[in-house]
Amino acid sequence: MQKELYSKITSKGQVTIPFSIRKSLNLEVGSKIEFINKGDHFIVLPLNKSVTSLKGILPKPDKALSCDEMNEVIRQES
Repeated sequence: MQKELYSKITSKGQVTIPFSIRKSLNLEVGSKIEFINKGDHFIVLPLNKSVTSLKGILPKPDKALSCDEMNEVIRQES
């Protein structure tokens, strides 16, 4: 059975995220979260991925393009 987690809203509108949730989402001091409105409820997403964590997600291209070449491809696709 999952333990229900609660928090109170302060007079400044602040909420403390329970430790177990912060730990599972790898949230630290200064971490950002996004609130997505789903009508009668919200989804909270951690925004703690850095750009460097994306390294290697795509294969290395066969040929590097210059900025001018990239801009030309963008113009053709628009």
